[in-house]
Amino acid sequence: MDYGKAAAGVLEQIGGKENLVSAAHCATRLRLVIADNSKCNKKALEDVEGVKGVFEASGQLQIIFGTGVVNKVYDAFIAQAGVQAASKEDVKAAAAQKGNPIQRFVKTLGDIFVPIIPAIVASGFLMGIMESLNFLINNGYINLSNESTLFVLANLFSNTAYTFLPILIGFSGAKVFGGNPFLGAVIGMIMVHPNLQNAWTTSGGIENYLDVFGLWQVPMVGYQGHVISVIIAVFVMAVIEKWLHKHVPAMLDLFITPLVSVFVTGFLTLTIIGPVFNVVETGIISGIQALISLPFGIGSLVMGALYAPTVVTGIHHMYTIIDLGQLQEFGYTYWLPLASAANIAQGAAALAVALKTRNSKLKSMALPSSLSAFMGITEPAIFGVNMRFFRPFICACIGGGCGAMFASITGLGATGTGVTGIFGILLCLNAPVKYIIMFLISAGVAFILTWLFGYKDTEPETANGAPAPQSEPEIKKAEIKAPQTGDITVASPLAGKAVSLKDTGDETFAAEVLGKGFAVDPAEGRVVAPCAGTVSTLMGHAVGLECDNGLELLIHIGIDTVQLNGKHYTPHVQEGQHVASGDLLMEFDIPAIQKAGYRTITPVIVTNSEDFADVTGNLGDIRAMDCLMTVKR
Repeated sequence: MDYGKAAAGVLEQIGGKENLVSAAHCATRLRLVIADNSKCNKKALEDVEGVKGVFEASGQLQIIFGTGVVNKVYDAFIAQAGVQAASKEDVKAAAAQKGNPIQRFVKTLGDIFVPIIPAIVASGFLMGIMESLNFLINNGYINLSNESTLFVLANLFSNTAYTFLPILIGFSGAKVFGGNPFLGAVIGMIMVHPNLQNAWTTSGGIENYLDVFGLWQVPMVGYQGHVISVIIAVFVMAVIEKWLHKHVPAMLDLFITPLVSVFVTGFLTLTIIGPVFNVVETGIISGIQALISLPFGIGSLVMGALYAPTVVTGIHHMYTIIDLGQLQEFGYTYWLPLASAANIAQGAAALAVALKTRNSKLKSMALPSSLSAFMGITEPAIFGVNMRFFRPFICACIGGGCGAMFASITGLGATGTGVTGIFGILLCLNAPVKYIIMFLISAGVAFILTWLFGYKDTEPETANGAPAPQSEPEIKKAEIKAPQTGDITVASPLAGKAVSLKDTGDETFAAEVLGKGFAVDPAEGRVVAPCAGTVSTLMGHAVGLECDNGLELLIHIGIDTVQLNGKHYTPHVQEGQHVASGDLLMEFDIPAIQKAGYRTITPVIVTNSEDFADVTGNLGDIRAMDCLMTVKR
């Protein structure tokens, strides 16, 4: 591969060095901040030599080259661009400053809600299961006591995350706004204090009002299930706390700052912020519900079609507010089925492209991307396939709109939020048949439209319609890579629990853009060489190996841990060093990394897996040097 040519191609397609704000790289991709995105030709970037994928995230243009390649392309890139190498923090800061106020607002909401989604999902799943069991019991389909120990406890657990949602938001929001997260949690506790009337019991009337200095009265009602008022309250608390830290003497700071921050914010929250923004939030939710409840599902058709474009802009991160607001107001979210229909449709469109194309590179990207979208992770399908050809994206939008329209007409609602696609049915166990029909409509319309009108294969052909023959250099390259006999066993470089790449939560790994493999959720912070080979890449958070058996491996310790810039990692090898199987490669501090807000789950990728027939794995508890996966020739 000509790294200089690849770098020149990237520089040309992003609009030249004048359009480059900052550049850095991690173990697998270039991370660029672009001044004017309209000057960037993403479709042409996909065709640059060595590029495996292009997408935008957190204000950065991320161009995937893969381990062992990206660093060489990067060196050539900064030399040609005439810029200095930047740290990942510099690029992240530049990306944050580049966003407009709306983008920064949406990103803030995403930063608050993404960490607490697992808790919301857990409660939502359990609520769906309990509602289904109650339906079956009440209609005589099953003989099960709803007073049994397990049933009573499960019923108790099912709504916990929603009952104490303000506490979760308070903790997460304070971290985002730069305040003390535990003080943020206290603000959340104040808003659901047991001395306040539970918000879900107000249908019978409000029991008590508080007279505020004889000027106005506010209802003494909690904020269970509310979102906007909690975010505003925690923001105010963080502003007060940071101001006090700057102006209170150090010897008094520990006592005065927490006391004043909590008391002033609590007073403002219960007397002004809560009552005012409760009305605002109710109005927003009612307006959205009125839109998606328009006759014949017209409103939902429009919103289902427009959902995917909002994913492109990043606005979808704010939709959790709608879901939680509807759950508070109606007991169900009618928005989540719309989102699920849109995501399913994007997966179906990518699947149509995968099955129709004869381009092996596109097929290897489109097929896993479609499966990822069916699981609810749509970025690989949208950015890597559908938006690239545009018409599949439009076909998917139409399919999503049709599925959303059906969901609206039939009144399909979900008991929780956070999960769409195939597993979204677990949040709709109150109406599983409706969900399945919605799934089939969304996928069917998107697939058929894409197959018929959305994608025309452009793979070079000969006059008789057969694929064009390989050039002589390509034939020689294929001969050199001709597989040998015998499967290859890859040992686990860590002790812990082996899981699928989809469990990493990272779209690039989940879609197998960098290659097939598995991940290990580590039990201890030691990484050893799974096989003999040469260290091809060594970064603070990742190790690349060119193994003597012909495999090329990437061990990526943690998700998005490039932001740590090597902090909490201790390498024990150098690039170019030959290691034996079992040699210690790196140590890392699991508690410190997790405290910094990053997951330590570690993908182990066969980056040249396209040279092999398949990669299979052994999931579950695993020790270092046990068999993690088998590479089939």
